[in-house]
Amino acid sequence: MRPTPGLREASKDTIGNRSEGGSNRNAPRPRIGLALGGGFARGIAHVGVLRVLARYGIPVHAIAGVSAGAIVASAFASGASADEIGLVGASMRFKDVASWRLSTMGLARSECMTRFLRRLLKKSAFEEMQVPLAVVATDLATGDPVIFGGKGDVSLPIRASCSYPGLFQPVVHNGRFLVDGAMSMEIPAGPLRSMGVDRVVSVHLPMRRNAGAPDNMLQVVNRCFQIMQRQTEGAWRRQSDLVIAPEVSETAWDAFGNAEQLIEAGEKAALAAIPRILSWMAAPARRFEKLAPSAA
Repeated sequence: MRPTPGLREASKDTIGNRSEGGSNRNAPRPRIGLALGGGFARGIAHVGVLRVLARYGIPVHAIAGVSAGAIVASAFASGASADEIGLVGASMRFKDVASWRLSTMGLARSECMTRFLRRLLKKSAFEEMQVPLAVVATDLATGDPVIFGGKGDVSLPIRASCSYPGLFQPVVHNGRFLVDGAMSMEIPAGPLRSMGVDRVVSVHLPMRRNAGAPDNMLQVVNRCFQIMQRQTEGAWRRQSDLVIAPEVSETAWDAFGNAEQLIEAGEKAALAAIPRILSWMAAPARRFEKLAPSAA
């Protein structure tokens, strides 16, 4: 596994010199995994987090995503920089990822997302990625998470992970109907633990907590998502060493025109977490410890 291109040299300069007297200079550093949650247009905030990590020379050794987080995670893993992802995200519109096609299974289809992903990703297969990648969808029949990674094309897993119930029609794969990964795993911290990382940083994009009465079907579904995810939040927090939560709760799910503000929110939240992450990097990795990770 290789760290993201462009970060290796910065990591040596920024982190290696922090050890007193150079005593830890050759000690193994913890391997960091980044788990990106969903949020549709609000997922652009992930770009701000990636930008800050690059600025401070913090390598990402593995990355996982659900829904909008799956798009950003895949782009980053393929070798796209935070700025490149941000440029595409700023120009992104709903028609880039969906086409209205009313059916009994949903209001829109996501096949057009494949063209958008070709423009965004620098690599198209899991085995070609520069950073190990996992994408999570949900099996509609069993309710279990379906974790994609290792080999194969990334487009279908991303489409499946983004298939918000009611809005998008499920993606059919090997006889299974797949929907939004956040239905079964709001933040994909768990898969990163099996990818050889020592520390998991989870990025959570919270929805508005005290929303008013819904006035359309999508708002009803969105509120149901929020209620469900509150009940399962403890699971992914226990698997996370640090949680970064950009303040995007007041931003609408389809506010693609707010890219600059969303990225800024991601940067602000990530900057607050930098001292904690740098403290990990100043100490040797302790992989022999099997204690449950702490949530921050």
